[in-house]
Amino acid sequence: MADFHTLKPPAQPGSNTEKDPDDWGTGDDPMTWAQASYLKTLSEEAHDPKAFADSLSKAEASKRIEALRSKLHY
Repeated sequence: MADFHTLKPPAQPGSNTEKDPDDWGTGDDPMTWAQASYLKTLSEEAHDPKAFADSLSKAEASKRIEALRSKLHY
């Protein structure tokens, strides 16, 4: 049985799950609280404190989250 924390919903063609963060309509908005919290946790786990910054946009935070997830093999 799969752990529900690691499951991702299937990507829907044309959905935001496949859209490049640079193309998001709200990508320039400040990152959300959830993004900030997750990014802070990942940056600590990766021993990369410079990956976190309070001033990131939603798109920038998304890219950094994906980079850290890849680095940590999540």
